[in-house]
Amino acid sequence: MASTMNRVPELLVGFDTETTGLDVRRERAISYGFCVYRYGQPISAEEFFVVPDRPISDGARRVHGLDLQRLNQLRSTHEVLDVASGARRAIDLLTGLHREGAYIVGANVARFDMAMLRWTANDVLDAAAAAAFERTRFRIIDVIEHDLVIDPSRAFRPRRSLTHLCGHYHVSPGGHDAVGDARAAVEVLLEQVVHNNAGQRELTILPPGNQVRGV
Repeated sequence: MASTMNRVPELLVGFDTETTGLDVRRERAISYGFCVYRYGQPISAEEFFVVPDRPISDGARRVHGLDLQRLNQLRSTHEVLDVASGARRAIDLLTGLHREGAYIVGANVARFDMAMLRWTANDVLDAAAAAAFERTRFRIIDVIEHDLVIDPSRAFRPRRSLTHLCGHYHVSPGGHDAVGDARAAVEVLLEQVVHNNAGQRELTILPPGNQVRGV
């Protein structure tokens, strides 16, 4: 049974992707964003882009504003990779942080971002690399699921996307770019913990080796 969180893991990594579409088995990530927090404070952020091997849907493009022309323009200022290199880079970052004890934080992160990365890895990486990623039991905190534990009623809060949660918890939204949404997800989690502690802003840190219960 899930429970509300009253302590914050020492190491958090906000993770988000912008994608070609919504089908995790068929679509690709075209940007990966990571925002690392230690002791409740941001310590690093990283974003890189991917030229996909399939079309970017009109609906996705309207959300994040990325198309092939924009991706090519970003080569002058950002790292732009192919699909396999992007998936490998994302997996290396996530597994490295996992070994340090990190929890992955996001909105619908297990069912969407991580699921799409797993399907992509199985599709474009060698079998050993894909299998190693599949076997890793990542520690994941989904801020949407956590919010439903905090307040299960949908009468007054029927929508709980990351944008809606940012509004509810007075967090600056990410703006549908991967690194911005990764940062926003962690900030929402920190505010959720403050809420659970009846407004107490001094966050108790959960050290590595301990487990967050229920989420």
